Amino acid sequence: MNFLEWLSGLRTPLGDLLMGAVTRLGEEALFIVLALTVFWCVDKKRGYFLLFTGFVGMVCNQLLKMIFRIPRPWVRNPDFEIVESAREQATGYSFPSGHTQIAATLYGGIARTSRRRTVQVGGVLLCLLVAFSRMYLGVHTPADVLVSLGIGAVLVWGLWPVFERLYRSASGMLCLILAVLALAVCNLAFVQLYPFPADVDAANLADAQSVAWKMLGMILGMCILYPVDRFLLRFDTAAVWWAQILKVALGFGIVMALRVCLKEPLNRWAGENLGGALRYFLMVLAAGVLIPFFFRFLPKRPARTQGGAGAQQS
Repeated sequence: MNFLEWLSGLRTPLGDLLMGAVTRLGEEALFIVLALTVFWCVDKKRGYFLLFTGFVGMVCNQLLKMIFRIPRPWVRNPDFEIVESAREQATGYSFPSGHTQIAATLYGGIARTSRRRTVQVGGVLLCLLVAFSRMYLGVHTPADVLVSLGIGAVLVWGLWPVFERLYRSASGMLCLILAVLALAVCNLAFVQLYPFPADVDAANLADAQSVAWKMLGMILGMCILYPVDRFLLRFDTAAVWWAQILKVALGFGIVMALRVCLKEPLNRWAGENLGGALRYFLMVLAAGVLIPFFFRFLPKRPARTQGGAGAQQS
């Protein structure tokens, strides 16, 4: 808390604005956008890796939040003031940082799978900037962000060689998907069934349960997405430049429309938790099956540039 109080003394209106923009680089929506852009347009293997490490990181993050149940800095010290614009996105318990976790697996994953030094350095810097922004805004402590950075580093640097080997065989990938599914089921069972003490924050518990159901829905979607892509679709990421733009524009339009438009009807029909799981399940199927089905009708890049080194090393 002493470090956060020191940082709060350095705040300026311009700094608040800049750090508010930086912290958005660790939001779920941007993770979806960038991971799917790699999956659709750059390299499917790297796209799968970003999705898997992101999913595992989020599940680990939620498990730790509910195991330790550490309040936010302004709850621990009511006199501590945060940058008010950051309060809306600062939900759930404080430890560890969810935004930092997403940044560590997303930008760290991009850096880990790239051979370009500028991409590697840029990815690491983005991880550190998001972590710093969470402390500057006053919504996380150094311990919160350091643990998230550590988990992200272990996942992206440790799992990439293993993932490369598993990706060569359908059975290896299916085993990986089932392992992640088992982790998501354990997380859901924990937040739903564990006898938390009576003084547990009800809003934070409800938030953890909601996230656990959504994570289960996403990973169940992957259980269908991967075999359909591997054995039936086999879509190609290569396309002419305008077709790549079309992929991203239409693809995200559809995914985000499902994310927003299905929320109310599914929550009303199935309840907030199950409705959230169904919504994210359908989003994953749309992103991995429905949208790529139309990629075959788009013109590919000329043969002389297709699969070039630049495409694989970006």
